[in-house]
Amino acid sequence: MPLTDTACRNAKPREDGKPAKLSDGAGLFLLVNTVGKYWRLAYRFGGKQKTLALGVYPGVSLKEVRERRDEARKLLDSGVDPGEARKAQKAAGTLNAANSFEAIAREWHAKYLPTWTEGHADRIMRRFEVDVFPWMGGRPVANIDAPSLLAVLRRIEGRGAVDTAHRAMQSVGQVFRYAIATGRAERNPAADLVGALAPVIKQSFATITDPRGVAELLRAIDGYQGTFPVQCALKLAPLVFVRPGELRQAEWAEIDLDAATWVIPAERMKMREKHIVPLSDQAAAILRELHPLTGRGRYVFPGARTNGRPMSENTVNAALRRLGFDKDTMTGHGFRHMASTLLNEQGWNRDAIERQMAHGERNQIRATYNYAEYLPERRRMMQAWANYLGTLKEGGKVVPFRRSA
Repeated sequence: MPLTDTACRNAKPREDGKPAKLSDGAGLFLLVNTVGKYWRLAYRFGGKQKTLALGVYPGVSLKEVRERRDEARKLLDSGVDPGEARKAQKAAGTLNAANSFEAIAREWHAKYLPTWTEGHADRIMRRFEVDVFPWMGGRPVANIDAPSLLAVLRRIEGRGAVDTAHRAMQSVGQVFRYAIATGRAERNPAADLVGALAPVIKQSFATITDPRGVAELLRAIDGYQGTFPVQCALKLAPLVFVRPGELRQAEWAEIDLDAATWVIPAERMKMREKHIVPLSDQAAAILRELHPLTGRGRYVFPGARTNGRPMSENTVNAALRRLGFDKDTMTGHGFRHMASTLLNEQGWNRDAIERQMAHGERNQIRATYNYAEYLPERRRMMQAWANYLGTLKEGGKVVPFRRSA
């Protein structure tokens, strides 16, 4: 039943001293403890349970808090996390101008947050906070011109971070387009800076593709003397060749060992598409051996200090360094390039390889269905690839594992 003002006024903590929760419906409840009475809204966003503070009773009346609840629900319906919107509003409120670049950038960031992975969203905001906000965050967005923006980008470029400067310019341009769309700016100065920064010299992730080098790497991994979960991650990386973040954040709930399948949900994929990883016999064996140690927790590869978080993003690279492979020789991401290069050389279907690499499908309608595309061939390919790596490691005669294999 909905709350009444009388019920709120007479509410008391439980007899055992613990807080009492009085529900009003649609996630709204009054939390009553020995200190006071607090309005809270429980909601789910991005698959996570969250709580939003809506004020203190009786300062915020029952009628007023229902209005706040309804406003928060409208944000949820439009795909905006009300908690993140609250943070953005508080941050913007501390700025001198309501239309400052920082205020609008944070508003833009909160709006698009549901469409990004957590890591991508964090990198964008970190880039703003370190490289952009200190020098132009407090300026009204309509007063920022191309020369002043270029001066900010030159600071980044000047320390040798050319790629970061280009990424910052791209994000700044998106903020200006948002400001134009919402009537707070008329021009996008980033558009006038095309060609003003030094070009990015693209470098591939360090990898090993020579079969003899691959064999040495695999044997070195077998001799790794660090923790067992890290050794398992090293062994699994070349067999599944997913992105390092997808590997370290793997969850047991995603893996069906009986079906030899690992299904990574869309929210954890770079391209925001569900991805199927067929598990070879060798990959499944590694996971079965690890399961007694970490299988009761959420993560396949938990962190060293707590099983409530996945292993650090630097763990695999640090392990490779410990094995004697420097950053110019091999990286965690290099396992993907290794597999792509050798699979293509061995004549496997390029489309099947691209699907297994989880490279994005730009046709969004087709992307909805293609996560299982080429799956039978991908299963054969993954098993043949694992057999090939095993033969390399053992130093035996390597038979090309073409599609006919």
